[in-house]
Amino acid sequence: MTADSRNDLGLHQAGYALLSTWMLCVVFIFGMGGGCSREHYKAQADKEVYEILEDKWQDDFGQMANYRIHDAGPNNVEVLEAVPSDRVLSLAEAVEIATQFSREYQSQKESLYLAALDLTLTRHRYAPQWLGTFDAFYAKNNEREDITAGAEGSVNKTFLLANGLRVTSGLALDWSRFLTGDPQTSLGSVLTSTLAFPILGAGAGLSEWENLTQAERNVLYRIRTFNRYRQTFVVSVISDYYRVLQQREAVVIQEASYARQVESTNQLRMEVEVGQRPAYDLGEAEQRLLTTEQALVSARQRYEQTLDTFKVRLALPTDANVALDPNELTALADIGISEPAYTEVEAMELALDRRLDLANTRDGLDDAQRKLELAAKGLGVQLNLIGSANVASEPETKFASLQFDEGNYRLGFEGDLPLDRKAERNAYRESLITVQQRQRGYEEQVDEIKLGVRQAYRDLAETAESYRIQQIGLNLARKRVEVEKLSLQYGRGTVRLLLDSEDALVRAQNDVLSALVDHTIAKMSFFRDIGVLQVRPDGMWEHTAP
Repeated sequence: MTADSRNDLGLHQAGYALLSTWMLCVVFIFGMGGGCSREHYKAQADKEVYEILEDKWQDDFGQMANYRIHDAGPNNVEVLEAVPSDRVLSLAEAVEIATQFSREYQSQKESLYLAALDLTLTRHRYAPQWLGTFDAFYAKNNEREDITAGAEGSVNKTFLLANGLRVTSGLALDWSRFLTGDPQTSLGSVLTSTLAFPILGAGAGLSEWENLTQAERNVLYRIRTFNRYRQTFVVSVISDYYRVLQQREAVVIQEASYARQVESTNQLRMEVEVGQRPAYDLGEAEQRLLTTEQALVSARQRYEQTLDTFKVRLALPTDANVALDPNELTALADIGISEPAYTEVEAMELALDRRLDLANTRDGLDDAQRKLELAAKGLGVQLNLIGSANVASEPETKFASLQFDEGNYRLGFEGDLPLDRKAERNAYRESLITVQQRQRGYEEQVDEIKLGVRQAYRDLAETAESYRIQQIGLNLARKRVEVEKLSLQYGRGTVRLLLDSEDALVRAQNDVLSALVDHTIAKMSFFRDIGVLQVRPDGMWEHTAP
């Protein structure tokens, strides 16, 4: 074979090697890209987040339900499909739709998810870290052609303990190939390990441990916040539901009053025509009838506006043809009123023990005190025990054969004298102030909770008594209307007294209805404020006795 033929053969071999190398790289890239799709990463994140939430969710928080997020917000069609075919929403159905589709509720679920997602990254720093890189190059200089390819892989793991001990170990594998007509390959590995332990001060892994601890606790706080929100949300939705029905019933009451006044006005008109009544009685009745008609128009508008606002709360379109079930008010009236099952002192003790927001504030004070202790440790001498090891494999391609007898090992101390502690001093002073602020915040919240429970207790008793009084007033108003009708019929009464009694009856009916709804809302709010209201998976509430 001639020299030119050998050169051509070498060039062909080099070109073939280059092509093979690039093909392998392309296959590897697209293989990895196809194996780790967007859906794969999303599912992986969801799995890890929900495992964290399930692990940290405690029984006294309430049942685990309605906390998973959805990637796409509900559209009008999807929400309308949840509405019954008769388009009449019961209380339970309205609450269920709210917990499934409410935009406000969805945002709270996403905040909970993101808190747990942040924790996955913090935890990841102390999980095995895998790294893989590769490269391939073709170079030509005059008549010399070189093809180089290489790859490197490694795994690292950091162990962290509460006493500040931090141990980091890693294994790296390096592969390279040089193609110059006579390929040569090298394949080697290196095992490394470092150790740091704080003997004095706040060094080594103490700060890292505190960061990890705080990240774990932050997720717990967010779960509590979410469950406290669920309680408040359900109470507000139920309250809004009853307020809509209250407005609807106000329309019914006003319609009945208007119908009665139309009837009485027509009767007066006939009596005036035959001379049994003076004309000014008819004029007064007709004027009052116009006022009642205007009140009816206003009542209908208030009801429509309240209903539309409630639809938005449920993520329903405002033009959706839905109504609320009036039987829910009948059921409420059948239940009637109830006195608190707790004394005021018992209620306050329950609230201080079971309120999730107070538990967060209490634990936040613990966090501040823990950070204060860490800051205090940073003021003095800092002394760490330091160790390291570095072991390589045998030459050439024996990457699995580590030469421990020829490794590099170090063990010693690393210290820092307190000659300049300005930053540490400021951090310590800030921590002292933070502890005082958290302490005051905790004490203030305790007082506010006691105040709120006392107010809720009084509201519950007041609304119960108000309902009893308004029932008596309603009975009196009904009797008054009958008396005034009879008096007018026998010539002893006046049209004005009859019209005034009719207005009083409307007010009494509305007052009874308002007192009943107020008492129901006060009862739910009382249970929520003392921490015994729990949310069921269907979104409705239940009273959990301690």
